[in-house]
Amino acid sequence: MSNAGADIGLIGLAVMGENLALNMESKGFQVALYNRTTTRLDEFLQSRGRNKRFIGARTPQELVAALRPPRKIFMLVKAGTAVDQLVDQLVPLLDPGDILIDGGNSLFTDTVRRVRQLTERGLLFVGCGVSGGEEGALKGPSLMPGGNPQAWSQIRPILQAVCARTAEGEPCCDWMGDSGSGHFVKMVHNGIEYGDMQLICEVYALMKRVLGMSNDQMHQAFATWNQGELNSYLIEITRDILGFRGPGGEPVVDMILDAAGQKGTGKWTVGEALEQGVPLTLIAEAVCARSLSAAKQERVLASQHLLPQVQAFSGDKQQLLDDLRQALYAAKLVSYAQGYQLLRAAAASYHWQLNYGGIAQVWRGGCIIRSAFLGEIKKAFDRDPGLVNLLLDPFFREAVSSRQAAWRRVVVAAVQSGIAVPCLGAALSYFDGYRSEWLPANLLQAQRDYFGTHTYERIDQPRGKFFHTDWTGHGGSTTSQSYSA
Repeated sequence: MSNAGADIGLIGLAVMGENLALNMESKGFQVALYNRTTTRLDEFLQSRGRNKRFIGARTPQELVAALRPPRKIFMLVKAGTAVDQLVDQLVPLLDPGDILIDGGNSLFTDTVRRVRQLTERGLLFVGCGVSGGEEGALKGPSLMPGGNPQAWSQIRPILQAVCARTAEGEPCCDWMGDSGSGHFVKMVHNGIEYGDMQLICEVYALMKRVLGMSNDQMHQAFATWNQGELNSYLIEITRDILGFRGPGGEPVVDMILDAAGQKGTGKWTVGEALEQGVPLTLIAEAVCARSLSAAKQERVLASQHLLPQVQAFSGDKQQLLDDLRQALYAAKLVSYAQGYQLLRAAAASYHWQLNYGGIAQVWRGGCIIRSAFLGEIKKAFDRDPGLVNLLLDPFFREAVSSRQAAWRRVVVAAVQSGIAVPCLGAALSYFDGYRSEWLPANLLQAQRDYFGTHTYERIDQPRGKFFHTDWTGHGGSTTSQSYSA
C-alpha cells in the first residue's frame, strides 16, 4: 500500500489495539500502525491484517511520516508512565495542530495535565474513554472523548464511524467536554460497572445459597430477566456464564476461585467521590467486596471460627426469586443515581459543561454497562437538564418506590440467612437516607462540638450561622473552624 497519507495512526497492538485497528480499516480508513515490539507488528500484518489497508511503521518517525496532516495518532498503551514516555517521543516529531488521542484507562488528572502541556506546544491532546472490551473494539465500542475542543471536528468522522450504534442508529460517541472530562466519564462508567457486577453477584449468591437453585435454573432465570427491564450486557453474559460447560460437562463458573481482581479504576472513582463529598456508597462497597474476596485464605480461616447464627429460608421461594429481580433493578438505579451525582459535582468543581443525557446516550451501546434503561436516563435529562438526582425524576421515582417492599424482603432474607449483600444493602440505606427529612447528624455535630469545639448550626437560626456550647462547664469560647457540609 502507498505510504502517503494514512488517515490515522494507532500505537499499541495488544488485543484492544489490534481489534480497533481492524475496526477502523473496515470502515474505509487507512491506518498506520506502530508497536514498540516490532515482531508483534509483523505477526499482525501477516495474519489478521494481511491484505488490508495498513501501513506498518517500525519507528515513531516512520509512523508520523505516514500520516496525512493534521496528524491523528490513537495511543492504546498502559496508563501512567508509558503514556508520558510515548508522548515525549512523539511531540518533537509533530507539527502544530496535530492530535494525540490517549485511549487507555488513564487517570483523569493525568489527562488534565497532558492537555495543558500539549496546548502550550501547539498540539491537541484528547483523553478518550473506550469501553466494550475486545469485542467492542472490533465491532463498535462506546467512546468518550474529551480534551482540547479544537480536536473534535478533526477526529469526529473517524470516532463516530467506528463506535457502536443504538438501535435507532445514533452513535455511541460524543464530545464529553474540556480537559480530563472524557477520562472522568470513563472512570465513573467503570465505577458503575463495579457496582452492577457486585449486585449481580449478590443476587447469584442468594439464588445459590438461599433458594438452592442449580446453575441451569439460574441460567434460565437470567435469560428471562434479560428479556425485560433488566436487559443489559452484564445480565446477558451472566446468563451465558451460568450455562457454560467445560470439556467434561462441568460448570466452568464453579471451578473458578472466589477471589476477585481489580485494576484500580473503581478505587479512583471512590477516591474522587470522597474528594467531592459525594456519597458513592454502593460503588465503594463494590470495591471493598473485591478486596474482601481477595483475602481468600483469611476468609477460610475465619469461616472455621466465626460461626453464624442463621435461619433457613422458609418463605415462598418463587416470591423471593421475583423479589430478587425487583431488588436488583432498584439497586441498579441507585448505582446510576450516585454515579450521576459524582458527574454533577465534578462538573461544578472543574468547570466542565457535561451533557448528562448525552453521556447516557454514549453508554447505550458498545460499553460494558449498556442496558435498556439508559434510554430512560437520557429521557430524564431531556425532560429536566438541571435534574439534581435521578431518583427525583418521575420515571425513576416510581420505579424505585414501587419495588421497595421486594427490596426490603431481599435484604431481610439475606441478613437472616447470613449472606453478605453489601451493595444491595448499601443501595437501600442510601435510598432511606436520601429520602429522610431528618437524619441523626444533629447528635453527631453535638459530639464534634463537645470534643473539638467544631460548632454547629441551629434549626431556629439562619443557615451559615454557627454556635458553640460549653458542654462541660470548664471549656472556653474559642472554637475550631466551621465545618463544611
